[in-house]
Amino acid sequence: MVAAWRRARGVEPTPAALSARLLAWYDEHRRQLPWRAAAGRRAEPYHVLLSEIMLQQTTAATVSRRFVAFLARFPDLAALAAADEAEVLHAWQGLGYYRRARALHALARDVTLRHGGRLPSDQAGLRALPGIGPYTASALRAIAFGQAAVPVDGNVLRVMARLHRVETPLPAALPELRGRAEALAERERPGDLAQALMDLGATVCRPRKPRCGVCPWQASCAGHGAGIAAELPRRTARAARPVRRGLAFLLTRPDGALLFRRRPPDGLLGGLHELPSSPWQEGELALAAALGHAPAAADWRLHRAPVRHAFTHFLLELTLAEASTAAADGGPRGLWCPAGELDRLALPTIMRKLLRQAGALSAAGAPAGAAPVR
Repeated sequence: MVAAWRRARGVEPTPAALSARLLAWYDEHRRQLPWRAAAGRRAEPYHVLLSEIMLQQTTAATVSRRFVAFLARFPDLAALAAADEAEVLHAWQGLGYYRRARALHALARDVTLRHGGRLPSDQAGLRALPGIGPYTASALRAIAFGQAAVPVDGNVLRVMARLHRVETPLPAALPELRGRAEALAERERPGDLAQALMDLGATVCRPRKPRCGVCPWQASCAGHGAGIAAELPRRTARAARPVRRGLAFLLTRPDGALLFRRRPPDGLLGGLHELPSSPWQEGELALAAALGHAPAAADWRLHRAPVRHAFTHFLLELTLAEASTAAADGGPRGLWCPAGELDRLALPTIMRKLLRQAGALSAAGAPAGAAPVR
């Protein structure tokens, strides 16, 4: 049906024609991003690696704000490999999904030990590194090493579903959509083609309200021709994410220090700092049982509104409980951090939300009462 529609309109595209049209559009409309090389130049492999790991499940706008600072702190794989994991996690704050930071750190050490500090350029060598999946390996091969590969992420899947009017719901449509994308592989400008697809999905063929009027593929897009582009790709309905609830305890000493603890190195938010909390459990919050996990006996004052945060597989609601301890020093075991030095901790987003609710962090993320940076 799609092929007949295209033949009737005289817009049956070849992969070469689609690639040429997309590259011409990219030359005029490419995004300026801090990790991209100048037009006509090959990108630095470490910059590509770092940006692609950061961009997993994080927006380009957020990564743009963090990339330069991270790169200044760890300018190459050798510097990253030599750093402590805690230092890497601290630099990763605000990007979320901290498993990526730990995997990136492990990768840097692996490449330093086994590859002389240089990233391998072949698919097998890249896939053997920690944290490198098919998409990131393809992105590195195309953008950093100039190989004919097409990295296929959610943006590219959406573009292919609309371009070819693939109405089979995801994930069943994955093999067909990947095949359609890989058919575009460009030997002359593989890195530009990969980044052009990324830009097209991010700025034109958007999840909502696609800008079909400025799309270089509009005339060939079967989804647009059928008037259903915004409805694609279709997806199999997902089960609702469960909600887990708990109490988070903010305990303050007379000297103003706050009590934290470090999460176990493995698992969710591994190795990061957090306020002590009760177990995160599904169902309504059992207040009496949750208070039994308080780090000290005290007059705990509960905030009325819980802080909510979305993880991949569940939603978390933590209610903040605040109290003071009379112990001038010592007190419950853990990490006591002066209120003005919270920025030296590796705090996940959920903990920053709680500290902002308590007034211990400003909206900009700086410790309350800290001197402004000039």
